[in-house]
Amino acid sequence: MPSKIADIRLVASHPEVYEPCDDSFALVDALLSDRANLLKHQPSLCLEIGCGSGYVITSLALMLEQETNNGIHYFATDINPDAVAVTSETLKAHGVHAEVMNMDIASGLEDRLAGLVDVVVVNPPYVPTPEDEVGQGGIVASWAGGEDGRSVIDRILPVADKLLSEKGWLYMLTLAANKPLELCGLMRRKGYASKIIVQRSTEEESLHVIKFWRDPDSEVQIKKAAANRGNPTSVFSRFSLLSFSGNGNASSK
Repeated sequence: MPSKIADIRLVASHPEVYEPCDDSFALVDALLSDRANLLKHQPSLCLEIGCGSGYVITSLALMLEQETNNGIHYFATDINPDAVAVTSETLKAHGVHAEVMNMDIASGLEDRLAGLVDVVVVNPPYVPTPEDEVGQGGIVASWAGGEDGRSVIDRILPVADKLLSEKGWLYMLTLAANKPLELCGLMRRKGYASKIIVQRSTEEESLHVIKFWRDPDSEVQIKKAAANRGNPTSVFSRFSLLSFSGNGNASSK
């Protein structure tokens, strides 16, 4: 039976809330493509940072609940209070539940859920904009990413690292302008492997959905690299390429 995702006709809307678009669809498609692994993963707690309309967290809940009787707890956050209301409406329309909270990234959850989240999904504000647009109220907060579109992304990654469990997975959507190879390098230094789940080009942008997971082998490689007196640039380049190809365990992730 085909996996069920949120019905776009039941997704609530508001003038100040970002509606599902190519990036939202790419992120849900990435989760669908990895659904078999997600079911085997048996997450007990899932979180979406920046839930917007609720399309992604609702889709995730529907695709996981369809074939599991295990109780999974879902959380969703957004800095825009209108998005919190819209996400709640979307969830209710689909008969699924998540705890939806108005906060910046996950500021109210870092201690409560530290080391407990098995799946984090993020469609961050990734559009390169002037820095003074970042964090503004309303719909602008959903896309304004500052220089290289990285201002918010660079704040999200350490939060995700704190929240993720030992088996935790992070799915993040990025633009080519966000320097995804560099992001993979940064996460590798924290002990994560990574790979692209979905890559999609539209008329306006090149989208990548990257999956990150904790990888002990990455930590070993970083320690070896730190002892290497070779060219730092060449070392980083090797790590960047490895980030997208993954390692021997990537196929099971």
